[in-house]
Amino acid sequence: MYFNALIPFGQTLALGSLGAAVMSLLSVPAPFLIGPALFVTFGSLAGLSVAVPHPVRNLCFLVVGLSMGSSVTPEVVQAARAWPVSFVMVLVTSIILLWSAWLMLQRLFRYDRLTALLAACPGHLSYVLSLAAETRGDLASISIIQSVRVLALTLFVPVIVEFSGATGTGTVTLPEATGLVPLAAMGLLAAALGMLLLRLKVPAALLVGGMGVSILAHLGGFVHGSIPLWLQVPVYVVLGGMIGTRFSGVRLKDLRNAFAAGISVTILVGFISAVIAGGISRLLGVPLGAALIAFAPGGLETMAAMAVIMHADPAYVGTHHILRLLFLSVLMPFILSKFRSL
Repeated sequence: MYFNALIPFGQTLALGSLGAAVMSLLSVPAPFLIGPALFVTFGSLAGLSVAVPHPVRNLCFLVVGLSMGSSVTPEVVQAARAWPVSFVMVLVTSIILLWSAWLMLQRLFRYDRLTALLAACPGHLSYVLSLAAETRGDLASISIIQSVRVLALTLFVPVIVEFSGATGTGTVTLPEATGLVPLAAMGLLAAALGMLLLRLKVPAALLVGGMGVSILAHLGGFVHGSIPLWLQVPVYVVLGGMIGTRFSGVRLKDLRNAFAAGISVTILVGFISAVIAGGISRLLGVPLGAALIAFAPGGLETMAAMAVIMHADPAYVGTHHILRLLFLSVLMPFILSKFRSL
């Protein structure tokens, strides 16, 4: 039984590794995310059994958090004084994206109000699906539309950032790798904090725990350097593959209309968020690449990993996405309660 449970994960790793290798050879931006996401998606739709076990997924979230925190330096803290305006705008943007996508799904694709609302939520996929399971919404359509959004943004955001010249180019290089002993110590502390936050139902608890411990360790001078590349790359491959597993078991018949709706919504919210990100970049002097990734309504973990890969200020990107998730965690139940009262 244990061996059979490993087969889907092994197939996910094989497809993800192949995708990462192919995209690297083609010099595609963020190949360790794009390649696995694309190849595992194709495998899912072809009927292959693919999955990422929860312990592995949680470990990856922890490593991404540690990696994000390692980028926070005193200089970054100094620069963050200009971020409150950006924080407010990411909340405003979330409302604009939710409202725009909600109207599109109702008027253009004829979804009922509840299904359209849950499918339009700009992020927090697992949380939205858990909410949808407790409502009369079309769970299959919500799942497909949300998964298409996450996949499309993972594929296209790094390409847009790359071709806009908004961030650094070239291969991933790390200035200094953290030693094994401090890395292990941070990992244990981050896991403990993450489990505590998980019990408190904090969104992305393990990622937040990893980021918090890493920030304190680096700002306090206890730890120096980035997370080693030999650890980061496999984590990115698994995260990319995890996106593709969202399409496991989806029938092509169910995919057609929901896929068209998902692509249309992604184009709409992607355009709006890019325009707002461009304005924030000009107003506050934030690098355009960081602003584009921070305001893109993609998955927190993949956007955070993308920021590291694309050299786009992971601290700025991560804090914005975490704030958006916390905001949506409060906003969505509030709106749903209003629906029930009507």
